[in-house]
Amino acid sequence: MKKSAIVIALAAGLAISGAAQAADPVFMSAEWATEACKGWNADPVLTTKLKERKWIDNNKGRGYKIIQIYRIDCPKSPRVELKLEDKDGKALCSYGGGAVTQKLDDDVDYLMFATDEHWKRMGAGQDGPMKAMMFGRLKFEGPKMEAMGNMAPFSSFLMLTGKVPSDRSSCPGGGAPVPGGKPAP
Repeated sequence: MKKSAIVIALAAGLAISGAAQAADPVFMSAEWATEACKGWNADPVLTTKLKERKWIDNNKGRGYKIIQIYRIDCPKSPRVELKLEDKDGKALCSYGGGAVTQKLDDDVDYLMFATDEHWKRMGAGQDGPMKAMMFGRLKFEGPKMEAMGNMAPFSSFLMLTGKVPSDRSSCPGGGAPVPGGKPAP
């Protein structure tokens, strides 16, 4: 009887441990951004079309572009960042994680933020980039005309946010989402 209780307790502990290891990263956490970077590199529209359209070449000679994103509902959470570079003739993500770029260049880099509800809609393809920006659902800083000329890849990027598995029940760094939270600094 005692042996079977120990075996059951041990099995339950292993199952809980395995479930904890398999948990999805918090939406727009550094861990999520790492997975989003991998997703970017697996998306032929993002990697190929953005090179063909010379989007990746507009980098002021730095050799890279930065996209930072965050959830308005998580006002105390840090931004996450994707660093995109021209490698092997493609627009590839070379870094995904917590934001490390202190100052974005509005001529070449992007900052995007929205409520969790709107990120869900954009990630599901319910709101494309044009509709999301027109109705103020996606807040956007950066080269708007460049983005307007690349709507298909922009749409693929927004849908990528819904393809990367995530846990939206909490905010990066802890706490629960606050509907209508203030934008992060």
